[in-house]
Amino acid sequence: MGTTAHPLDPLDAAEVRAAAAACRAAFPAGAVRFSTISLREPPKADLTAYADAAAAAAAEAAATAPTPPSPPPRVAEVLLLTPATGRAQRLAVGLTTTGGNGGGGVAAEVASREELPAGTQPSFSPDDCTLAEDIVKADERVRALLRERYGIADVEAELAADPWSVHLTDAHYPPMKWRQAGGDATANGNGNGVAASIHGGDDNGSSADGSPGATAGTNGDSASDSVAISFRLMQMFLYHRHDTDDNHYAHPLDLLPVVDLHARTVVAIHGADAAPPTGTLPGTCINYHRRLLRGNKTLASEWRADPPAALTVTQPDGPSWRVMGRHVTWQGWSLRVGFNAREGLVLHDVQHGGRRVVDRASLVEMAVPYGDPQGPYPRKCAFDVGDYGLGACANSLSLGCDCLGAIHYFGVTLSDAAGEPVDVPRVVSLHEEDAGVGWKHADYRSGTAETRRGRRLILSFGAAVVNYDYAVYWSLGLDGSIDCEVQLTGELSTNTLSAAEIGPGAPTTPRYGVLVSPGVNAQVHQHMFCVRLDMAVDGPANRVAEVEVKRLPRDATVNPAGNAFASVETPLVSEAGAVRDAAPGRAWRISSASSRNPVTGAPVAYKLIRARTLCRGLMSCSLLLACLVFLCLRLRHLLLAVLLTYRQSVMRAPCSELTCCGTLALTHSPSCVACLLVLLSDRCRLPTGGCTQRCSRPTTAPSPAAPSLRATRCG
Repeated sequence: MGTTAHPLDPLDAAEVRAAAAACRAAFPAGAVRFSTISLREPPKADLTAYADAAAAAAAEAAATAPTPPSPPPRVAEVLLLTPATGRAQRLAVGLTTTGGNGGGGVAAEVASREELPAGTQPSFSPDDCTLAEDIVKADERVRALLRERYGIADVEAELAADPWSVHLTDAHYPPMKWRQAGGDATANGNGNGVAASIHGGDDNGSSADGSPGATAGTNGDSASDSVAISFRLMQMFLYHRHDTDDNHYAHPLDLLPVVDLHARTVVAIHGADAAPPTGTLPGTCINYHRRLLRGNKTLASEWRADPPAALTVTQPDGPSWRVMGRHVTWQGWSLRVGFNAREGLVLHDVQHGGRRVVDRASLVEMAVPYGDPQGPYPRKCAFDVGDYGLGACANSLSLGCDCLGAIHYFGVTLSDAAGEPVDVPRVVSLHEEDAGVGWKHADYRSGTAETRRGRRLILSFGAAVVNYDYAVYWSLGLDGSIDCEVQLTGELSTNTLSAAEIGPGAPTTPRYGVLVSPGVNAQVHQHMFCVRLDMAVDGPANRVAEVEVKRLPRDATVNPAGNAFASVETPLVSEAGAVRDAAPGRAWRISSASSRNPVTGAPVAYKLIRARTLCRGLMSCSLLLACLVFLCLRLRHLLLAVLLTYRQSVMRAPCSELTCCGTLALTHSPSCVACLLVLLSDRCRLPTGGCTQRCSRPTTAPSPAAPSLRATRCG
């Protein structure tokens, strides 16, 4: 780390190593497993003071040699696990550069340490997902069932196991009590059993790396002993594959193992005692890998038989942006590019024309509930940001595939389960795009026409979260607008047909999904995105009002023809009063409390609107979100699509920062699940919006309609 690092720059490799070493030293008695090591962003007051001092120093630079301001301390926030106890820990580690001028090392010291409540678990890292699949493949009972039911002998080559967090659980969910059962298990087709296959660990119930064995804390004489070690569960959806490039989602299996990562063992196998499937496995090939297309029965069997002509994007004079470190300027815009394991791309200190607009913007959560009530699928649900981390799942972008034209890439350093740095190059792309006609007017009298072309600056990244791939695009326009668009592509998570959906009299299509291949169901599900906006329109003092167009009542004097309508604003001034439904036609105006438009005299504002497809399919947004509460959280709070809250300091994520496994009472915040989170003046939040989606695509999902949000400048 050099001395010129900005306080919001992500951690570098040296800082990650130093923070991990300090954490290991804090737990000398046992091994630790790291979840995330990332920058703890300084408090906003410290950032503001630093920015003001830096601006003052820059203003003096022409006349003197100013002393650069002292930046806020660098602090790493570390989430880790002690597998021997199953407990999660949150540590703050202070970081200082030694040696000066960036030529030395990094000293690290643990500043604070917090043991999180029992039952809470941090997100699953890519290493956790790989470990879970390895555990399933090594389990002797799983291997035996695969041989007996499907004739699968080579598990390493023929089995794919998708790792999912376990939701909709309570204290009565049997896999949570497997230690009390002592490994004596009966698995059943409803997913209520505990498997007898327990492996790993030595005689004292602990493995070499600190993970507990099967018998740790299970003497059977004390309830407290049986819950001394917290669980860390993942449910594993199984698929058959013909080789490593085969699209295994075309070949789902009807077994669902549940893994405890702390014990490194399979603790349940749902469906193990159900009758084996009749006939053969779903064998129709639906492949996307170019070398396997020839085997497709329902999709294209060759790669682009009539390819389009070459399309070249060039900028002879070079791009219009300027990049210094992670600071970007473009056509009056300026911002700083951040990145972390949970949210991925973060925009900091977004300004236009030297005026503040947004202090921080990110995609902070994503809820993906599945609507199949048949066991064991009621627990099929994901919070893709909280469960896995979009940043942790991000991949490097490629010119000509993910990006066209003149590109500037930003890399990032993340961490693995051992606390070692992981460099991800080209994780964020910066480029310009033509945006069509921005404005035009033709004077029919003179025959003249004036046109202004639009252009936008786009920052984007992509993340592969198990089966789905997400591409997140933040766009800045010449007109002062800001857009956020999320594109969904990748694969549908599939399952076999249930017993009621097979044989004579069975429905022609699955009741809770779509038949995408013979014997293969793509379950109905939704994707709901939560964008967190820390607004600062012309400064920190902002207000929010709901805006909607209403028809005015007919009145013999004022509105005799009944054609009058007007834009009506409703100030949102309290949490209770701001619980709103995101009805079509509604928008939200975030305005400055001190800055006025010189022409209209109205407060300078940004209007938050749903763009394009977010308005489509919004038929029952509040109902669907309320169903999500029932399916995933079991909260007893009425959930509508808009909420204003004054508790920024206690909620950085709408569904809790710790969404993985655990019991409902401990892991989930009783606040809200929603699709937009707006922070105002460090004091208020405004979530809104939602989109519905029913799977009706083939197993290989091209790229469905993309949800997007748009903020337009009003003054």
